[in-house]
Amino acid sequence: MMIDTATVALAALFTTVGPLDVAAVFTAMTASATLKERQVYAVRGVLSATMILLVFAFAGDFLLNSLGISLAALRTSGGILLFLIALDMVFARSSGALTTTSAETDEARLRHDISIFPLATPLIAGPGAMGVIILLMADAAGDFSRQLVVLSSLFIIMLLTLSILLMASQIHRFLGVTGIQVITRISGILLSALAVQFVFDGIKQSGLMG
Repeated sequence: MMIDTATVALAALFTTVGPLDVAAVFTAMTASATLKERQVYAVRGVLSATMILLVFAFAGDFLLNSLGISLAALRTSGGILLFLIALDMVFARSSGALTTTSAETDEARLRHDISIFPLATPLIAGPGAMGVIILLMADAAGDFSRQLVVLSSLFIIMLLTLSILLMASQIHRFLGVTGIQVITRISGILLSALAVQFVFDGIKQSGLMG
């Protein structure tokens, strides 16, 4: 059970955070920045994104109860959202769920410090990642060990994201646009399967199918 929880959490968080995609945008937005500035942006952005996702992880259950949303509904809606994100990844489209919109990108160019916006959110802690962390924590509700595994998975993905951002220029040159797109598409296919499983579990738990 713990291994399954860790596998699902790592896969879902990796695909929704998308460290390689974030690194590509980060490289473009910090082209004129010094090495020191890029390091500061990366560290500050990842720390801020981690705090944002932790808030959603711990407040998610309260929000669900306050709004009268069942876990079955969350699983189903979360699965649909993840499936839409997966489609964007497979077909290399940009809808704002995983990357910034054109308006957000234009605004970011006018900022000297991109660590909070758009790096921390919506690039790292975007709608997909927020939805996933709420779903994973709610799914493990009542089981402290499983919730600890989910949180540990979050920290692992955030550390991985930070490492990739610190080496963003080198990674981007090594993989190129084609290499990044191939990895993104493969991740999208895996995420789509995970999303469908979330929908199946949600419908089954709801009792609609008897």
